[in-house]
Amino acid sequence: MKKIVLLFLTLAMATIAGAQPTRRLQEQQAQKEADKSPTAVTLSERARSQYTAQTAMPTDLTWRRDIYRELDLKKEKNAALYYPEEPLGDRVNFFTLILSLIQDGKIKAYEYRLDGNELFTPDNEIDLESMLDKFYIDYKKDDKGKYLIDIPSRDIGKYYIKESHYLDKLSNYQIKVTAICPVLMQGNYGDKPTAYPMFWLNYDEISPYLGQTQVMTSSYNNTSNMSLDDYFVMRQYEGDIYKTSNLRNVPLSDYCDTDSALQAERARIEKQLRDFQNGLWSQIEEREAMTEKTDSRRTKETAAKEPKDKKNRTEKSPKREKLPKSSASSGERLSIHR
Repeated sequence: MKKIVLLFLTLAMATIAGAQPTRRLQEQQAQKEADKSPTAVTLSERARSQYTAQTAMPTDLTWRRDIYRELDLKKEKNAALYYPEEPLGDRVNFFTLILSLIQDGKIKAYEYRLDGNELFTPDNEIDLESMLDKFYIDYKKDDKGKYLIDIPSRDIGKYYIKESHYLDKLSNYQIKVTAICPVLMQGNYGDKPTAYPMFWLNYDEISPYLGQTQVMTSSYNNTSNMSLDDYFVMRQYEGDIYKTSNLRNVPLSDYCDTDSALQAERARIEKQLRDFQNGLWSQIEEREAMTEKTDSRRTKETAAKEPKDKKNRTEKSPKREKLPKSSASSGERLSIHR
């Protein structure tokens, strides 16, 4: 009887194991293949908040100034965003990474408007196929509807970034990258190709994925690696100012007629930012010096008052009356009478 029951249980377990849906097996296999991809980055909501080095910008600020910079990828400090031109093992360049994240629906791309400003709203989102058609990027779809894109990484010659310089309530000076735009360089008109800004990315949306992506930051020390998020947060890039947030919303080139005038205006704005920051440090040092001076003065006044206080306490204290000497104190023996 026991053998029959054991045989029945064995057959039942085999039936259950073999009844796993084929679709589930296919999904597991597809996930394994996706995990092998160098651009596959999967993060939970909890991980999104842990894998970024950048802190959120407070809403109640005492001062803020927005700066737009142009990062030329021909410069050595910006080369970390360009190389490798083609995927190399688990390493990909910055544009390949963000395009793959857009394709997988993990981040959103936002329209680059005519005024050049970023607007991170649902009605300003752009879909992948419209963007590829707009910039004549070759692609095709496989049977599952996935895009196979001929990624033009070599043609991405610049990035536009937006920095927010601000003071919080504690008067701490902070700089935060808030937006990034890849710039496609196409055509040769003379010696200068035309720049086509493609789309804006909200840095807060992409930073958790950048925190999981390592880049090489030195040509002389190939072990000098950091995450892409640290690269932007620590401002390891080098960028020229091309616009600041102003009332007329015009770039520097609109009111600087010559290259020398443009360079002078950039230098003037950089100096304004440095002077403002140095002025804050000077104010902090002055407050600290005043605090130390006040504390030192109070310490001296307290020390000067101490002898007088002691003298006053001595004069005002009542004199103690001398007690009569007891027989014991005079050395006489006490006789105890019973």
